[in-house]
Amino acid sequence: MVNKDMIIAEIIGMDRRLAMFLMQNGMHCFGCGAAQHETLEEACQVHGFGADKVDELVTQMNVFLQKLKEAGESAPSEA
Repeated sequence: MVNKDMIIAEIIGMDRRLAMFLMQNGMHCFGCGAAQHETLEEACQVHGFGADKVDELVTQMNVFLQKLKEAGESAPSEA
């Protein structure tokens, strides 16, 4: 499960497809050096998003991960 206190790199490490949720909101954090030490909440603040956006992203990511789990799909391998 994703939470707002997780480091961006940790989130992407769970499943690299989670980066699409960041990208859809103009956040290209996964390609930035800050991804190694910045939390999702901090990244949202840097991009001018409030707590409601953080909660929305967490929910979207967790729904995505839950659907993958229900489908029996695992994260794609790092090629």
